[in-house]
Amino acid sequence: MRVTVDGITVRPAQGASLLAAVRLAGAELPTLCHDDRLTPEGSCRTCLVRSGGNVVAACVTPAVDGTVVEVAGDALRALRREAVEVIVAALPPYALDGGVDDRELARVCHAMGIAPQAAQGRGGRGRDDSHPYVHLDRDLCIACGRCVRMCAEVQGTFALTLVGRGADTVVAPGTGGPWAQSDCVACGGCVDTCPTGALTEPGLPLGGGTAAPARTVTRTVTTCGYCGVGCSLEVLTREGQVAAVLPDHEGPVNRGHACVKGRFAHGFLRSPERLTRPLLRRDGRLEPVTWQEALEHVARGLRAAVAAGGPDAVAVISSARATNEENYLIQKFMRVAVGTNNIDNCSRLCHAPSAAGLTASFGLSGGTDTFDDVETADCLLLVGANPIEAHPVIGARLLQKVLRGARLVVADPRAVGLARYADVHLRPRPGTNVALFHGLAHTLWAEGLADEEFLRRRAGGLPELLALLADYPPDRVSALTGVPAEDLVAAARLYGRAERPAIIYGLGVTEHLHGTDGVRTLANLAILRGAVGTARGFGVNPLRGQNNVQGASDMGALPDVLPGYGKVTDPLARSRAEDVWGAPVPGRPGMRIPEMFAAARAGALGALWIVGEDVCATDPDATRVAEALEACPLVVCQELFLSQTARRADVVLPAASWLEKDGTFVNFDRRFQRVRPALAPPGEAMTDFAVVHALASALGVDLGCRTPAEALAECGRVTPLFAGLSHERLDREGAIAWPCPDPRGPGEARLHRERFATPDGRAHLAACPYLPPGENPDDHYPVILVTGRRWAHYNSGGMTRRTGNILLDDTDRLDLHPADAARYGLRDGHPVTVESRHGRATLTASLSDDLVPGQVFCAFHFPSSGVNTLTSDHADTVTSCPEYKVTAVRLIPGPAAAARRGE
Repeated sequence: MRVTVDGITVRPAQGASLLAAVRLAGAELPTLCHDDRLTPEGSCRTCLVRSGGNVVAACVTPAVDGTVVEVAGDALRALRREAVEVIVAALPPYALDGGVDDRELARVCHAMGIAPQAAQGRGGRGRDDSHPYVHLDRDLCIACGRCVRMCAEVQGTFALTLVGRGADTVVAPGTGGPWAQSDCVACGGCVDTCPTGALTEPGLPLGGGTAAPARTVTRTVTTCGYCGVGCSLEVLTREGQVAAVLPDHEGPVNRGHACVKGRFAHGFLRSPERLTRPLLRRDGRLEPVTWQEALEHVARGLRAAVAAGGPDAVAVISSARATNEENYLIQKFMRVAVGTNNIDNCSRLCHAPSAAGLTASFGLSGGTDTFDDVETADCLLLVGANPIEAHPVIGARLLQKVLRGARLVVADPRAVGLARYADVHLRPRPGTNVALFHGLAHTLWAEGLADEEFLRRRAGGLPELLALLADYPPDRVSALTGVPAEDLVAAARLYGRAERPAIIYGLGVTEHLHGTDGVRTLANLAILRGAVGTARGFGVNPLRGQNNVQGASDMGALPDVLPGYGKVTDPLARSRAEDVWGAPVPGRPGMRIPEMFAAARAGALGALWIVGEDVCATDPDATRVAEALEACPLVVCQELFLSQTARRADVVLPAASWLEKDGTFVNFDRRFQRVRPALAPPGEAMTDFAVVHALASALGVDLGCRTPAEALAECGRVTPLFAGLSHERLDREGAIAWPCPDPRGPGEARLHRERFATPDGRAHLAACPYLPPGENPDDHYPVILVTGRRWAHYNSGGMTRRTGNILLDDTDRLDLHPADAARYGLRDGHPVTVESRHGRATLTASLSDDLVPGQVFCAFHFPSSGVNTLTSDHADTVTSCPEYKVTAVRLIPGPAAAARRGE
């Protein structure tokens, strides 16, 4: 297609607008109602051009082959100027006071020569400053609708609308009340798109952070350190402080979008509670000391532990919040400096069953496809995940896909998030996933929806699976799971008849007694359908919880594998590492996290080093975890704040946050992305990378890898999976997926296209029988508790509770059905004591139809509530991942102290 713009011929894409053609020709037009991410509206009339003899709005007029467009004529300039002047005239005098670099409207006026004095409106429509992150000045609203469309078309929350008539039209929350009480989830999209400054981030001068003069602001592109989505962010700093965090429009996953945590929750950096000096326990109290004192104390403790019990008397819990390079260095320290494989990370508590299950089924521990591919699926099977709250950017992209016509099957006990938009919502009883997946598989085979050619060529284990599936017809599965048989069949048909189906799952699959079986039987569906490693679908893809939980495991921060998942029991894998490290690698797997705690309680662990994890708040059966820390002779904790775990440590080392680090993260779909420091750590705080080097030096060990870049390069020499990666390449090319063995070749975004990574090159079907969960309700504990996350907070809340997010969600709530509230005498908003066989917690009752009677839900973002004292020590039989999703409890009105008095 050819379009001529003021004599210049351009070739816009099919379906492009005249605005796109004008931009290709190098011309500029004001577009006050337009954002390239949104549906064009053409309401502001500021982008007028002449085409075919008519004056038209370029943003809404399609480009047609042979079109001739006039932009630069004096008459057209006058029309555009007049349109802008009409808009400006209705605004109050301060509308353009911010200067040339303030908001879009101010820049347009400057370019057109429209003086600030042109704004002569009366104002007086008032403000809404109720929200901690989004403030509304109604007098600056021009009713362009960009914020409303951003909320609907990108975020999918539909929280905003335009109210009033004519000149009184203004944006408002759809609920009609204050902004803080609306459905807004504070993604910041409305602030970023607003052209006038009607919507701003409070406390941030110069129009939301986009306008500060370049000489006073430093811009750093980095990767978000909250969940595992891997959003690319632009951090603006001024005088050593974060002025704003904006979504990077070039971000491969977020594409200019963000969530409340990545966009706004950086206030923890300035918290007076940040640790800035090492602390050492003396006479029962933690006191500030020098780094030298702290490191010497730790080194003495490590030597003493090894002398008393050998290298295996030392263990470390590495961090899914730390960079790849830091995790690589920590595991190298343990294997080289200490001589043990006693290293684990929090994937043990969430996605260890993913690693085990995906490896058994396909040969590699990562998701099978990039999210860009998943997003093109025509049917989504979303299982045990609530991305709208836990992974909001991904949730928003999935929702838009569904709103554009993709079919959706959701399997989750709660009717939350995307479940509200599902074609079929399966609500299995917690702990019955394996039976549910077998029921779906039974129907796929029975109705001829399996790909028998794919199964013959590329899969193994079909006879064994079919023999098992004979015992899982829809009626029996309905009895086991509580899912109506007709819904089960409808879901299987949607998935089985789709041309390009995709499976996305979360912790609702893994955090079970039989979590690995759940992953494997879910993978069966993709294998039966031939929807993995082919063009007929997009496999099986886990959503990761923490920012680098994938990367921590990739780097070998696990007791049984080396970097790149080479088994420590494999002589060839050990030999590769030994050749690079110049030191022997132990050949026996080390302890998992639960085993570390058990060894500490038994007196067999002399030193435990915990990097960036609040295990007393996040690990199951928290009372027993605290007992383990009390029993261990030396507990070292590396943290941002004095967490519950740090309070029990013997040495506390102040750590840098993700905004103060250099390195890389790996997101949920295996993309390596750069992490760059926007700030220096406060006080004497150090990066985890620097701390590991300092501790190694205190032990007289040289780990090499002087910089994070050198560490990633060395990791590539240890394992072929990462041999093609480097900081230089990532800086040059952006995100790269692993496997990436060749520095000149691309990463492998879609896995298994030619063969699976299993020893025989075939996908392996799993004939795992359904087994019941570790706990079931009874007369004493009649209710099932499921734990998870909420949109405003992250993990144990250590960072988000020290930001404005606390104003959005200030307590741990217990969601329960109104029928249960009536049954147990509970009132909405009142305290409720939750008791299990393991502990007691106090929460606030929140009545909701999202749950079915007999099931309740809560998060664990407020350690003081004691949620993880409730959870059991039941764990996945393969990986020791805790069964967070099934705990039998009872509910008692009132707080715990009052409940105890009534016993």
